[in-house]
Amino acid sequence: MDFGPFAVAIAFWVFVAIATVAGIVAEYKKRQLALEPLRMAIERGQTLDPGIVERLTTSTRDEGINPLALWVGGVITISAGVGVCLLAFFLAHVAPVAFWPVLGGGVVATCIGIGLAIAGRIAQGHKGSRGTPV
Repeated sequence: MDFGPFAVAIAFWVFVAIATVAGIVAEYKKRQLALEPLRMAIERGQTLDPGIVERLTTSTRDEGINPLALWVGGVITISAGVGVCLLAFFLAHVAPVAFWPVLGGGVVATCIGIGLAIAGRIAQGHKGSRGTPV
């Protein structure tokens, strides 16, 4: 069976699936290791401090969105989009048919970067007005 041009797409989606599953497994193992001292203390019959039990059982993932990370991602994506737009003009001399698709990709990347920058500004304003994680 010959996959031809679909081999790269299949390999990409297989990579995405493997990376996703690996992230889920790593998070599960990290959580399991964090609860292991609690399990061992219960098995030995030791008295447990409620503060320690609550600290071990609560999730630390509620830290909110970092507006600076959105800004940095937006700047990097805008820069990449502008670079791809410039690439379209240089590529047009070699392959004129590729001008519009490459320019379109650059415009899409630039729009995504602008959206990230706007989201960073909104998150910064929301975080500043409430003083709580976004």
